[in-house]
Amino acid sequence: MSGSHQNYERLLARAKSLPPVPTAVAHPCDVSSLTGAIDAARLGLIAPILVGPVAKIRAVAEQADIDISRFEIVDAAHSHASAAEAVRLVREARAECLMKGSLHTDELMGAVVARETGLRTSRRISHCFVMDVPAHDTPLVISDAAVNIAPTLEDKVHIVQNAIDLVHALGVGEARVAILSAMETVNPKVPTTIEAAALCKMADRGQITGGILDGPLALDNAIDLQAAKIKKIDSPVAGRANVLIVPDLEAGNMLAKSLSFLAGADAAGIVLGAKVPIILTSRADSVTARLASCAVASLVAHARREALSKVVQ
Repeated sequence: MSGSHQNYERLLARAKSLPPVPTAVAHPCDVSSLTGAIDAARLGLIAPILVGPVAKIRAVAEQADIDISRFEIVDAAHSHASAAEAVRLVREARAECLMKGSLHTDELMGAVVARETGLRTSRRISHCFVMDVPAHDTPLVISDAAVNIAPTLEDKVHIVQNAIDLVHALGVGEARVAILSAMETVNPKVPTTIEAAALCKMADRGQITGGILDGPLALDNAIDLQAAKIKKIDSPVAGRANVLIVPDLEAGNMLAKSLSFLAGADAAGIVLGAKVPIILTSRADSVTARLASCAVASLVAHARREALSKVVQ
């Protein structure tokens, strides 16, 4: 791992110090998805249960020269069945995390959100990228760039709360949440600025908890102290945000990909708001990003386990 990704190195070190999380890997039927799961297992991040057509998984392992003899394989006829079977393992408490293999995201998420058999909770499901940007001191959480296309204000309450809870699970200090728009003043002609102001007031009233919110903020004055000073924005978030809440999926996707492809950032992806964390990786992800996604999910799963044990007590 390159020296420029110290944030991920810290997250990986923290996750490696904890027991591996039992993880249902849905349809790991190509080299990259199977390798990602087994590499994470070797580092002690996850304890994978491979779910899919047994013959196909074994053929891929042989092709890639991977020894999978010590891992449990649950047979499923095809990708759709693999998603359903992986979700069933979670519902039966045999897995505390779900990981996407070589199937379409829609297939996996369809099984997750199924009303009777899925993993829904009272929270809206949302996606977070945990970005490791070279020369940036802290990981940057960006949400939502992959699941909610045009979130409503009500959706954004859940998106913000999921992101705040993620920061706590990562153990990287307080959650400083910037609600992004194109400007830092409330403008009736720009609806996202009004939503940003509403979210901040909702946090003041305890409808969103555990983080410090400010918005609307433009990207420059959310992450750069000098830009915030020039605009005379005095807040504990401006210039120091570690959570960036984007207006919609298109803006989030462009922001995350511009950081990846123009600034050399790595992006670990995780879905929150379901009963367990869901590791969503892409074929274009680097090995570093894949392992970081597993580390993030491990930390979230352990935080969830701790919270549940307190409730039981």
